[in-house]
Amino acid sequence: MDHLSLSDLVIVIASILVSLSVHEFMHAFVGFKLGDTTAEREGRLSLNPLNHIDPVMTVILPIVTIVLFGAPILAAKPVPFDPRFVKFDEFGAALIAAAGPFSNLLLAVAGAFVENWATPGGFLAHALGIFVVLNVALFVFNLLPIPPLDGSRVLYAFAPEPLQDFMRSIEPLGLFIVFGLVLAGGLGGFLSDLNQAVLNWLP
Repeated sequence: MDHLSLSDLVIVIASILVSLSVHEFMHAFVGFKLGDTTAEREGRLSLNPLNHIDPVMTVILPIVTIVLFGAPILAAKPVPFDPRFVKFDEFGAALIAAAGPFSNLLLAVAGAFVENWATPGGFLAHALGIFVVLNVALFVFNLLPIPPLDGSRVLYAFAPEPLQDFMRSIEPLGLFIVFGLVLAGGLGGFLSDLNQAVLNWLP
């Protein structure tokens, strides 16, 4: 998505709002189904993007990182949950975490399917192409096993206690670690390769 036009940026923003709303809703929904009502009480069991977005981290940051690195780095307001009320303990928390990125994978699959039926070169096909790429990028990025990303929550459920302790210790610096790796060139190419592998798998 190099050299984005103004219309492309509008499509990107709209795609992010839809994709992040579904992503965060699924965190809240799975948490609710597993017995925790924290997210529901805080209004996060909703598809309304206003309940989930952070203006800087959700809108401005991904546009900048798409232009610079070809992949979005972004974050919505974290969906809260209380582990005391979640069924299956750490594995329940892993299910809550995985629900977000896998919802983006399903959105990408659905978008790719519709794109195949759209008129080649038309606006709909173009917009869906951006939508698919963004959702694949959200799926891949959020499954990185670096706290506080969703992938770290999944890994945590299966990790030995020393690794869990280490992950807890670096969580406050997690996003800075991700930014540093991207800026140093140690993650941007890796993310692009993973994104392309998933895109090649789509219908």
